[in-house]
Amino acid sequence: MSVTGTSPSVLPGWLRAMRPRQWVKNVLVLAPVFPAGEQVGLDTLTGVGVAFVLFCLVSSAVYLVNDAKDVEADRAHPRKRFRPIAAGELSARTAVVLAAALAVVSLTGGLLWQPMLGVVLAVYLAIQLAYCFGVKHEPVLELACVASGFLLRMLAGGTAGDIPLSGWFLLTTAFGSLFMAAGKRYGEARRGELTGEPVRRVVQRYTTTYLRFVWTLAATVVVTTYALWAVEVLVPQSGTQLATLTVVPFILAVLRYAVDVDRGAAEEPEEIALHDKVLLVLALAWCGSLLLAVWL
Repeated sequence: MSVTGTSPSVLPGWLRAMRPRQWVKNVLVLAPVFPAGEQVGLDTLTGVGVAFVLFCLVSSAVYLVNDAKDVEADRAHPRKRFRPIAAGELSARTAVVLAAALAVVSLTGGLLWQPMLGVVLAVYLAIQLAYCFGVKHEPVLELACVASGFLLRMLAGGTAGDIPLSGWFLLTTAFGSLFMAAGKRYGEARRGELTGEPVRRVVQRYTTTYLRFVWTLAATVVVTTYALWAVEVLVPQSGTQLATLTVVPFILAVLRYAVDVDRGAAEEPEEIALHDKVLLVLALAWCGSLLLAVWL
């Protein structure tokens, strides 16, 4: 049975418990490559690829620990009860052993490739385990934990690829991460209001008005910091005003994603990334304009 319970899956339980569909989030490690320009070489691409693989392993370790810990609560949930551990396809003990193995492989691989990459992976693991074992019930702190995961992915890509990152770019990533995290919570809160389905404890402690304030604030900052990065860093680096044009598809993509957030459909960002065709076109337009600005 799949996670949704609507169709069978050909993947074994242990692999589905690692949530491979969530690995699309790890594509964020590629973010530093686009504005790097002539700095990108085979070593850079190899490093970013290594970071992607290692982040897939360590994030899956966190998912396994989280599902093993919450197995009883998941069994009472209308959708989460179909997860492999909750459904009895994979024992909690086996999941924890697999998680430990994945974490060791990921951290060891990171330290061997680039010591700072190992540090970034270790920080991610520590924050996410803290989230699993209590922080996820604390408003605001849990938002910071979720948002940090996106930021650390980008830092991992920059570290593994030996790509310097500007302050404006880091701020754009940080507040973009907060925007997505608040959107996830808003989507869950709206689903609870509309369907009556139970929502996690921390979501019950938020109001939709507060979450709307958070993602509106985050969207405002991310648009501002990206525009400043494009004008103050990318234009001098590329030597052409074409870089300022990247602001247009970027802002349109943020506004399009905000449509999904506003209607409460952003609970699963990876699903939006895969199925919102307009957002995909805008993202491709932004990537294309960014590459033209950097490489022309």
